[in-house]
Amino acid sequence: MFEHCKCLIIGSGPAGYTAAIYASRANMKPVLYQGNEPGGQLTTTNDVENFPGYPNGITGPEMMNELKKQAQRFGTDIRNGWITKVDFSGKKHKVWINDNKILTCDTVIISTGASAKYLGIESEQKYLKLGGGVSACAVCDGFFYKNQEVVVVGGGDSACEEAHYLSKLCKKVTMLIRKNNFRASKIMIDRVKKTKNIEILFNTETLEVLGDESLVTGVKIKNNSTKEISQIQATGFFLAIGHQPNTDIFKKYLNLDKTGYIINELGSTKTNVPGVFVSGDASDNVYRQAVTAAGTGCMAALDAEKYLSELEN
Repeated sequence: MFEHCKCLIIGSGPAGYTAAIYASRANMKPVLYQGNEPGGQLTTTNDVENFPGYPNGITGPEMMNELKKQAQRFGTDIRNGWITKVDFSGKKHKVWINDNKILTCDTVIISTGASAKYLGIESEQKYLKLGGGVSACAVCDGFFYKNQEVVVVGGGDSACEEAHYLSKLCKKVTMLIRKNNFRASKIMIDRVKKTKNIEILFNTETLEVLGDESLVTGVKIKNNSTKEISQIQATGFFLAIGHQPNTDIFKKYLNLDKTGYIINELGSTKTNVPGVFVSGDASDNVYRQAVTAAGTGCMAALDAEKYLSELEN
């Protein structure tokens, strides 16, 4: 099966839907494939209170549903399915949908995002799905833990940043570091060490996230040196062990950094392949916020529109 479109958008988070809104209004007739997680990471977020325009907050699934409706209102063709293969070697970009359909495209906007890394233990996944205390974004969710005690897992710069951010909101922050040293830069290490309400536990790993039927109440930990098992009281369990950009299928054609984030041209959303653009967390390893993703989705649609107009002239 073959089909052609002017603009293909891969991914359905804030970046993808915003790109779709702008592309539709520019009469680019975009086709958007939602991927295997329609709505992106925000669909696992209970409350979104830092996205402009929602003074009383909104749930992640509700927000994504509204963005989807807005994109559809302007004519975006939103489809189920995911991209399993690409070929960006020719003038027309080829993508395979579910391995059995080929779509050729004048422009492609990649909005596949990045997935937070988790420990993978059963109790962690339980409370992540319940939305009752497990998070991979302190900036997104820290507000809900004001004056409470929380745990941060990780020993790199991101973990230090998350812990320092939470220390301004929470009564106490405990950092759990699996090895006997940080992986962070000296300036970040000094910052957390000087923060009075941050406690650092080295050689410590998580055995279980404790809680009731809906909320986290503590963490069972193990000291890898002494083998001692103990419990920490906490209402929030924050993971800061990295993100994995969802970009593997593009690595043959696009320039990626050492972690896998797509490298875009400075000041634009252009990649190294003409007609292929990137938005959202697939290229952002710094901010990773819904509002910044939406902003780059707008940029990608405008860049794609300009590219198409130049092709036609």
